[in-house]
Amino acid sequence: MSEFSIDFQADLLRLMRWRRDVRRFRTGPVDEAILRDCLATFTLAPSVGLSEPWRVIRVQSDAARAAALANFTAANATALDGYAGEKARLYSGLKLSGMQEAPVQLAVFCDEGTDKGAGLGAQTMPEARRYSVVGAITQFWLAARARGLGLGWVSILDPDRLAQDLDIPHDWRLVAYLCIGWPETDSDTPELELAGWEDRRQDVPVETR
Repeated sequence: MSEFSIDFQADLLRLMRWRRDVRRFRTGPVDEAILRDCLATFTLAPSVGLSEPWRVIRVQSDAARAAALANFTAANATALDGYAGEKARLYSGLKLSGMQEAPVQLAVFCDEGTDKGAGLGAQTMPEARRYSVVGAITQFWLAARARGLGLGWVSILDPDRLAQDLDIPHDWRLVAYLCIGWPETDSDTPELELAGWEDRRQDVPVETR
């Protein structure tokens, strides 16, 4: 018997439906106390070997933000060159980053060289450290959305260039660049679906062996 009520379970499901990748932000500031509360959820996340390999960099200076935005712009142009016809037309009209508007921007890395956890569970699957970081980001994402904040995950970046621009240790690997702020609007439909880029599956295909 679950200790969580039916109402709570319904609210959690509603939050998951509502938790969209936000790219359109209002420029108003995010209260630091709210941001700290959301970031604290990283400490609640499971991690392989209890290694807690997430490393969070707040990208705040004008120089750092300009470098990250230039990185995205170059990578986005290269990505567009990989499409043709209708897909190219659709891609060119997509808003794929909130980097110009989002008041809070975080670069989240995985520390591949961490001694914490003594390598437990990562000797056969070292990528499990990065999976742990993704799990922690998901908890942070849900916590942010529960407070009304929007979060957008920017993956159209050159990770090596970003690490160099931010002067990151050599054994850290980029997992996510996150834009956080108050969304312009709320929706439970993915923006890419609204734009006609792709349809969303309604079930999970499961195979039996």
